[in-house]
Amino acid sequence: MNIFRKKKYESSGSLSALALARFRKNKLAMAAFTYIVLAVVVSILGYLIIPDQTPFANDQQLELATKKPGFRVTILHRELNREIEQPNIISKMLFGANKTDESIPIYSFEIVGDKVLIESYTGMQPNDGLKSTYDITDIAFSLNKEIPVVKSKNSIYKISKSDGSTIEISRSDIISIAKSNIESHKYFLGTDRFGRDYLSQLIIGSRVSLSVGFIAVLISLIVGIFLGATAAYFGGWLDNIIVWFINVVWSIPTLLLVIAITMALGKGYWQVFIAVGLTMWVEVARVVRGQVMSIRQQEFVEAGVALGYTDFRIIFQHILPNVMSPLIVISAANFASAILIEAGLSFLGIGVQPPTPSWGIMIKEHYGYIILDYAYLAILPGIAIMLMVLAFMIVGNGLRDALDVKEVK
Repeated sequence: MNIFRKKKYESSGSLSALALARFRKNKLAMAAFTYIVLAVVVSILGYLIIPDQTPFANDQQLELATKKPGFRVTILHRELNREIEQPNIISKMLFGANKTDESIPIYSFEIVGDKVLIESYTGMQPNDGLKSTYDITDIAFSLNKEIPVVKSKNSIYKISKSDGSTIEISRSDIISIAKSNIESHKYFLGTDRFGRDYLSQLIIGSRVSLSVGFIAVLISLIVGIFLGATAAYFGGWLDNIIVWFINVVWSIPTLLLVIAITMALGKGYWQVFIAVGLTMWVEVARVVRGQVMSIRQQEFVEAGVALGYTDFRIIFQHILPNVMSPLIVISAANFASAILIEAGLSFLGIGVQPPTPSWGIMIKEHYGYIILDYAYLAILPGIAIMLMVLAFMIVGNGLRDALDVKEVK
């Protein structure tokens, strides 16, 4: 099969097919690309696959704070006495869903008659938690206080539904339902200092990094291509003004410029995207300008002018397709830079704001634990940032080698 595909690419004769074949031969680049694809798929699915499916994965259980990876605890799910509107699958995937029950960490429980006796979890030895009593139907069902639950003499519970009808459930069935609402829950990566599931926080935090990279690169391409192509194609005084503007922006340190734009736009999710994007267009503009200046003297451009094509058509349909190779490589590098800048801004407290999970915020909240026995709370998001940036840099290097026409034979 590999021989057939190789012959297929070679027989096609197109540079894009040859470049794709060369890229696929680069095992390290393909591994990095696979990692990026998996990270994108996991971040898109988001709330559908994480343990904590509440908005922002922000279900806090303070008694479970800073528990080690693999920690297991018994959770009592007590149904809420109100209607909770559940979103459709798309809305849940994007924004999560509010809980329909109250999660109570417990140390032990016992069913005595129509009551459930529990001891709250404290995490101490001995546990010595608060002891509480719940009606068994309150554990098994979401009750409307205006609709009574009546126990008949023959141990059959008559429960009125919202539509006015009545159902009868035996006591054994209610006990079975109540026990199903008491489960053992495992935290694969432990919990953070607020008792939130750390795995859920890491997965939802990947959305911020990937989103800021994508949107920042998109903004930088739009601004950089427009200014660079305009300056190189028309030249003259317009080229001088744009080059002067590029040099001015280029002379300002990137991080300081991002901080200044963030302060002007305010702190927040979308403000970070715009701020990072508006600082990454300079390199794109410089590369596009240089490439367009070398191409605009070619015969096919002069032929387009002679045929009466508009400047817009010549630039975007005939010139820019010939400069896509360096732009793809630059975009991969800018994607990695955007992830680092966003993490730095969030760490400084001027990027994405809580409760939105972000790898930078996670490091900021837990870097003090590095000297304690919980260093992984700061190391895990740091490793996530490192792997994502490294993957994009490897893919960028692989694309550079694959798109190098000097080596294509």
